[in-house]
Amino acid sequence: MSEALRIIVADDEVDMRDFYQAILAGLGHTVAAVAETGRELVDAVVAEKPDLIITDIRMPDLDGLDALREITRAGHPVPAIVVSGFHDDEFIQRAQQECVLAYLVKPVRASDLEPAIKLARQRFREMQALQQQADDLRQALDDRKQIERAKGILMDRSGLSESEAFKRLQKLSNDRNQKLVEIARAIITAEEAFA
Repeated sequence: MSEALRIIVADDEVDMRDFYQAILAGLGHTVAAVAETGRELVDAVVAEKPDLIITDIRMPDLDGLDALREITRAGHPVPAIVVSGFHDDEFIQRAQQECVLAYLVKPVRASDLEPAIKLARQRFREMQALQQQADDLRQALDDRKQIERAKGILMDRSGLSESEAFKRLQKLSNDRNQKLVEIARAIITAEEAFA
């Protein structure tokens, strides 16, 4: 059996909400909240911080895809499975733009949900890992720029060669037990103060 998840389900049809609650419990998951509208879905996600969302598209006041967009923009990205009674190209295109990792067409069976849940969770983890790698690379590039700038300041102020300036940064980093980029930022800040 896969890990037990806290799942929020959203559908304007009471039969579907009841179906999800029964099936998900049978699969070992907990239904953390049930929403009847897109607005209720957004509020439930913010309050409950679920592991997964299963939502219908067509719902009152805010459709499921707009609700997912709002959830993501509010800083609560959650893997989502969209369920619809419609196999509509427009919905599919919109779903691709949101954090939708599976698209199921009604009628949904338990045998459809279990693999969709596993796949959505795995793809979401992969997306998060890629995002973290991209963030780390951006940070490394920013740090490198700071170090290069500090090296340039040392070269200009002290008449050092590039390798000598880098060695001085490394020595300061070792002597003060600080990261190289922290020393670089201190040098840049001091230079700005004197400019």
